[in-house]
Amino acid sequence: MTVQSSLLSQVEAGVAWITLNRPAQRNALDIPTLRALHALLENHAADPAVRVLVLTGSGRSFCAGADLAEWAEAEARGALETYGWTETAHALMACLHQLGKPTIAAINGTAVGAGMDLTLCCDFRIAAQSARFKAGYTSMAYSPDAGASWHLPRLIGSEQAKRLLFLDELWGAERALATGLVSEVCSDEQLASQALELASRLASGPTFAFAQTKRLMREGAQRSLAEQLQAELAAGLLCGRSQDGAEALRAAIEKRSPTFIGQ
Repeated sequence: MTVQSSLLSQVEAGVAWITLNRPAQRNALDIPTLRALHALLENHAADPAVRVLVLTGSGRSFCAGADLAEWAEAEARGALETYGWTETAHALMACLHQLGKPTIAAINGTAVGAGMDLTLCCDFRIAAQSARFKAGYTSMAYSPDAGASWHLPRLIGSEQAKRLLFLDELWGAERALATGLVSEVCSDEQLASQALELASRLASGPTFAFAQTKRLMREGAQRSLAEQLQAELAAGLLCGRSQDGAEALRAAIEKRSPTFIGQ
């Protein structure tokens, strides 16, 4: 395991575990943490040994969102609009959302504001029973600033997104599951094992094809059906020419399970 400022990182059997590690601050995101997480994601994205990423938090919270102490300090010196938190957070969210490898948020405790937005950028969300979700923006007379207004209508529909954002309701794990905000709920004790089970299944899969599929899904909303079919054709050619594509065909002919390498 490596320790990088406010983060813990460990890679084992193709799975990179990233743990937000500021428990005294409820894993709030100050600028150094945002930058360190962004750099770590880019390193893992370029590392062929990493096939899947799992993001979680230490202590009793997943992430409390922006670091209010840093925010107040910036306001006190007249730099609230220029101290760079929003731009730094945006770069991180875009990196996580566009990452070519599967990502899982293993959500322990509260996920508030930008902490909730981090989970929305992941491909899969598994919630512990202790998980709580709160947008946190309108209670501060603020509008979403880290992607919630884009992700939530797509994940849970416009009306549920408005309930969460306008009314700033606190949603428990079961409400999150019922609305589609998360795909699975488990006990707190089972969170790590459930995340590992899913991560291991993904890590043993054709991660090159996963990357192409993620790109198709991410960019498809901007295309017509005809344009998307052309994009699928191009992606399919890349997959067919990949080492995993060749291995899948050999395995089918030889009537055995394929062994994928993500290339």
